[in-house]
Amino acid sequence: MTQRVGIRREDKYPWERRVPLIPQDVKKLVEKDRLEIVAQRSQKRIFTDEEYRQLGIEVAEDLSSCPIIVGIKEIPIPVLEKGKTYVFFSHTIKGQSYNMAMLSRMLELRCTLIDYEKVTDEDGRRLIFFGNYAGLAGMIDTLWALGKRLAWGGIPNFFEGVNRALDYRDLAAAKEAIGRVGERIADAGLPEAITPLVVGFAGYGNVSRGAQEILALLPVCEVAPEELRTLHKEKETSNRVVYKVVFKEEDMVKRVDSKRPFDLQEYYQYPELYQGVFERYLAHLSVLVNAIYWDTAYPRLVTKIAVKKMYEKSQPRLRVIGDISCDVEGAIECTIKSTDPHNPVYVYNVADDQAIDGVEGNGPVIMAVEILPAELPREASVYFSGVLKGYIPGIAQADFTGDFDACDLPAPIKRAVIAYRGELTPDYSYLKKYL
Repeated sequence: MTQRVGIRREDKYPWERRVPLIPQDVKKLVEKDRLEIVAQRSQKRIFTDEEYRQLGIEVAEDLSSCPIIVGIKEIPIPVLEKGKTYVFFSHTIKGQSYNMAMLSRMLELRCTLIDYEKVTDEDGRRLIFFGNYAGLAGMIDTLWALGKRLAWGGIPNFFEGVNRALDYRDLAAAKEAIGRVGERIADAGLPEAITPLVVGFAGYGNVSRGAQEILALLPVCEVAPEELRTLHKEKETSNRVVYKVVFKEEDMVKRVDSKRPFDLQEYYQYPELYQGVFERYLAHLSVLVNAIYWDTAYPRLVTKIAVKKMYEKSQPRLRVIGDISCDVEGAIECTIKSTDPHNPVYVYNVADDQAIDGVEGNGPVIMAVEILPAELPREASVYFSGVLKGYIPGIAQADFTGDFDACDLPAPIKRAVIAYRGELTPDYSYLKKYL
């Protein structure tokens, strides 16, 4: 039996305007797959109520008639309903303390929780995500922060013409503006005080590629990590380009037992055999963009001690860290808090281990927006919905009345079931210790 699906409005953050399913895709699901889908009313959603209604989609305040609820961000505890199936980014799989109360309540109410982050293929590759939109928005905000920081330091620069991602009409407008900055750099050159301007990317996946797509709108010259140490000494260094360097795992760590070479699979499986060496590059970077997945088993990229040593001597080359991955005190230890789109940056004050909102202070500017794709809501929603729509029929038509083993969900979705009818599923039973 096909179950009715509700699209809930996002209410965790005032600036969250994304939707999991856009009107055009809902219409196809209704007409082709004979699904019943209701969009909850919203005054701030990037796709308006009227855009849904114009395509014949029901819009209502009450979703109590929908056994399945799809959203994006976490759902407030008071609105959770008994026995329902919820599909959203739960941010629970690492035992995040701030969401354990929500997960506990879902178990009490015998709910089923499907988490987009764990929808994977047989090789563990994620299938439903916001693509490279975090990288796109994160790089725009990082360039905006660079312009502000340099101006505060008395260095006029073309990056002052870059706005935050959310201030542009759409992604095309942002790219057009940054492209103009690139033309000015190519024509007039960068200030001598920041030449060579080097932007380093930690990671090379979807997020990093999105960030690099924005940087590519400027005149870019790519160099290898091993070239950094001599780059600023070379007379041929140009002020009419931005130098780019991409770091892979073998650049960031080395084996404790140096007699054996780096082995990527060994590093993933036994990270304790490796130690971080990324800080040897810090003094040569103007901007660091962090786009790696990290957890506590892996070495940090940047420690507070290393940053403090850099800034105690004088103003180093490193001005901004765009921490797109945004793990608080994680890979970038001086990311001591996350930020929001309206107040995206702070200075990590090395003297007292404190965050000072804005770009003024002795320490690097940290851009650590937690929900970067929300700054490009329409494009990000279109992309996400285009992927999610393929899984909605399987969820809506599944039988949730029997045991989990007998549940006929598509395999990628079944792998993402954190809780089933009020019980943690076998793959996520480890979460009990956090509850």
